[in-house]
Formats: sequence, structure tokens, C-alpha cells
Amino acid sequence: MQKTALVVGANGVIASNLINHLLELGDWEVIGLSRRGGNDDGKLKYINVDLLDKEQCTAKLSSLIMVTHIFYAAFQDMPTWAELVPPNLAMLVNVVDTVEPIAPCLQHISLMQGYKVYGAHLGPFKTPAKESDGGHMPPEFNIDQQEFLAQRQQGKQWSWSAIRPSVVAGTALGNPMNLVLVIAVYAAISKALGIPLRFPGKLGAYDKLMEMTDAGLLAKATVWAATQPQCANQSFNITNGDLFRWNDLWPKIAGYFAMEVAPPLQMSLQIVMADKEALWTRMRNKYGLTGSYQEVSSWPFGDAVFSWDYDFFGDGSKARRLGFHEFIDTESMFYSLFDELKAKKIIPE
Repeated sequence: MQKTALVVGANGVIASNLINHLLELGDWEVIGLSRRGGNDDGKLKYINVDLLDKEQCTAKLSSLIMVTHIFYAAFQDMPTWAELVPPNLAMLVNVVDTVEPIAPCLQHISLMQGYKVYGAHLGPFKTPAKESDGGHMPPEFNIDQQEFLAQRQQGKQWSWSAIRPSVVAGTALGNPMNLVLVIAVYAAISKALGIPLRFPGKLGAYDKLMEMTDAGLLAKATVWAATQPQCANQSFNITNGDLFRWNDLWPKIAGYFAMEVAPPLQMSLQIVMADKEALWTRMRNKYGLTGSYQEVSSWPFGDAVFSWDYDFFGDGSKARRLGFHEFIDTESMFYSLFDELKAKKIIPE
């Protein structure tokens, strides 16, 4: 049977890596959904659609009868946890309501989540977090989305999976949650100013245990969970497989950029980087860089991650017990992604 993937939120760091992986596998047709659309290329087609507009979804997606797998990775950011729920649930519902009834060969719906299901964004949480851990006080759109899929799947031939990465690392621009880009641009600007690379987060965050999830590794795990029968109707933590502390990794990152390192100094990146657009424009012109300052600025996310003065990691053994054995060294991942940012002319050489 021909496999056709509908990738929702196609231009994000997670979905763009997923699309690349599906195309590399060679036996997938891919349809990408996003507001911006994209350039069609061989087995890859794009549809630009506002997922919050139910009528537009119906009009633009009602011909997708060939879809066998839906990979949902769209996200609408909002100021508060409660405000996140209605749009993020509505987008998923609109996609499923439109496509599921008309796609007779639908096999699986994959839902991208994160550690918010464990309350990791609220404060210290039980670590290592396990998929079987109890829930927390709502609002939480990830849980609402999962409950919608679980209820919708009852009595159906298709199955679902919920994928829970840690902090995702990739190189896509214009993503509000891109820690690798935060560090790379922060380092580039610090170097241009002739100052050492200081960890900008809470002092208590510098020595806590952390983990990350490489976007390429995440893509492989997502397809694995969507195509293996033993994974049906379950959630999975997906991690690189190792842990680190900033107090060990940060000096090594400074070394990569050939910079001195100085003791941590807590600061809000949103505040201290607010006036750096003119400097970045000069750097763009000097080094021939691509990407506007807005596209490379993920400062709110950097502030959030660097404020975690508590351990932040999950138990990734469930996926490994069921057959997913890929892993990646996080330190090497950072260097590879920094190299990629340089090759793409997003940061200076």
C-alpha cells in the first residue's frame, strides 16, 4: 500500500526534519500543511491553510482521500496556559474532522507533545518522568489533544501515538522554541561585542541535570511509533539518551566559538537583547548572513529553559524496550548543529 503522510505544521523545526526523514526513506508521499505553504518538490506537496478556519480546512483538505498517516506537529503560541487550549485543540480537531472521514486507508495519527504533560513548565516535577505518571491540574492543551484522539479512535481501524520529546534541537528559522539558535546567536553577538560567554540563566539552573532531543532523532522515532503495531495507542518519551549539566557543557560551547567563559550572570535575554537588532543587521551585512533578527530571536524560550533551576529529564526506556534503539551524544549534537547554522549562513563562521 502506498504510504501518504500528512504533516501538519510543516515549517517548524520538528516537522521540517520529519518531512526530510520521510522523503529519505523513499516510500512515502508527503503533504505538508502550514499557513506559509512551501515549494512542491517531487513526492512533496504543500497546502497553505489556516487550521483555525474550519471552512478553509474543509475546502482545502477535502480531497486528501489518499492519506494513510497524519503527523500532527502544529502549535499556536498564546500568552497564558489557559489561552493555549482553545486554538491548539481546535486546529487538531479541524484536521481530524476533515481528513479522517474521507481517508479510508488511514492507519495512524501521531501527536507531538512535550514535557508539559508532566508539569515540567510549572516547576520542579518528578524525574525521571515516565509515560505512566499521573496528570496535573489543567489547563493543559497536550492532554486535551490526547484525550480527543483517544476518544475519537474508539472502534476505529487506525491507531494513535503521542510523542514526548525533551527540549528539541534543530536549525529551522522562525521557530519560537529553538534553544540551539538561542545559544548560537547569543554567542555570536557576545563575540562581536568582545565579551565572554556567560550563562544567562538562574544560578540554580547551572548545575541541574538536563537532556535534549535532536530533531533528526525525533523524526526517526516519530515514524517508528507510527508504523509499528506494538506502539499503537501509547505515548513515548523520546530523548537523546544522555544527560548533561550546563556547568560542564557551557564552557565547551564557549570553546567551540573560540570564546572565553565567565561566571554565570542571571539576566533576561528578552530585555538585554531587545536593542541588538542594529548590531545583528551590521553582522548580517558583514558576513552575508540570512535571516532577519526576528527570525533568529527565540529569547523568551531561552529565558524559560535557562530558568529551570530543577532537574529536567524523562525516562526514555519505554521506546527502547519496544524496539527504538537510536541515540545521540548531546555535546556532539550541539557542535553538528552549530556547524549546520554556519553552513546555512545563519551565524558567522
